[in-house]
Amino acid sequence: MTPPFLSIIIPAYNEVHRLPTTLSQVCSFLDMQPYSSEIIVVENGSQDHTLEVAIEFAKRHPRLHVIQENKRGKGIAVKRGMLVARGEYRFMCDADLSMPVAEINRFLPPNLTGYDIAIASREAQGAVRYNEPAYRHLVGRLFNTMIRLIALPGLNDTQCGFKCFRAPVAEDLFHRQTLIGWSFDVEVLYIARKRGYEIIELPIPWHFNSDSHVSVLGDSLRMAIDLLSIRLKNIQGLYERPI
Repeated sequence: MTPPFLSIIIPAYNEVHRLPTTLSQVCSFLDMQPYSSEIIVVENGSQDHTLEVAIEFAKRHPRLHVIQENKRGKGIAVKRGMLVARGEYRFMCDADLSMPVAEINRFLPPNLTGYDIAIASREAQGAVRYNEPAYRHLVGRLFNTMIRLIALPGLNDTQCGFKCFRAPVAEDLFHRQTLIGWSFDVEVLYIARKRGYEIIELPIPWHFNSDSHVSVLGDSLRMAIDLLSIRLKNIQGLYERPI
């Protein structure tokens, strides 16, 4: 079977209320595109009916596939989806769809070529934030400052949940990923830098969602620990080992 041009991976934890709207928008968008596509929803340890909602939606939409991952963590959900996906381009997409779905085409040929990884940025020149409280913007900047100082200098926004990978790059990086929680994308981008992949930041319009799962204090502490863990694993040569 010919691989699809695009795979969209959506991690879903306790998303029973947002997921139907998101999936409807994504499916409607893909129905209008000239390229082939698939959607992979990875449900991981939800305490609501996210899994049942996704399965019911998949019965009506053949391009949608649902995976259940019992272990919690956005990182493990995205990793499962990326490695199950078959698309030439593999796009991770947050379930809150805080970036308009039509923006996805800006990450794909012919609109964008000659890259390995394209990441959405709320901080790159031309980006626009809508309805974001000032304290959340400040927290995001503190997160990013810590990330740039310890792991990824030069990248303005590593934590936006929309990123696109060429298939061979995704296979290489996500097989090497070790973190399963909120900091996984920092690790993936860190490994990408080490392996010489080109990373491009695209400014996007981004809409704040008050139902975000981010915990400011808890996630700040976890981020600091994970960043030190990434540096230690690099010193140990873990990211250089054969897959």
